[in-house]
Amino acid sequence: MTDPAPPEGYAPHFRKSAFTDPWEPLYSKVTPEQVSIGLFLREAHCNSRGLVHGGLIASIADNAMGLSCGEVLRGGGRTDVSGLVTVSLTTDYVGSAGLGQWLATDTYFTRAGGSLAFASCLVQANSHVVARANASFKILTKRADG
Repeated sequence: MTDPAPPEGYAPHFRKSAFTDPWEPLYSKVTPEQVSIGLFLREAHCNSRGLVHGGLIASIADNAMGLSCGEVLRGGGRTDVSGLVTVSLTTDYVGSAGLGQWLATDTYFTRAGGSLAFASCLVQANSHVVARANASFKILTKRADG
């Protein structure tokens, strides 16, 4: 199956991992405010009913929110940030999506304190909301001694 070209601004996702490899090809669009992740839904992304699996939605939202928090924090001058780890994730499923649809995140950085960052996300299929998620992340910092 050959996917159509992703929407304007999306390029092959820059962050590869063994966990997300089965979902390839993944795409991302990076702005100073967020990292949006998108993909065209295939059989491997869906449950037995042909609808996108909730686990995929939660994982993509979590990934996009964490990357978005990192982007905003580093862009705001937090040079000590080495990464983020999910502390809490909630996902509300409010719609469905199926094979061939473009699934993408729209993430909003909420705020950060000294050690925690917060974000929310809408997951959309062909521009219709299918889920909303909220997460908090532990901000990992580089050690001052190297």
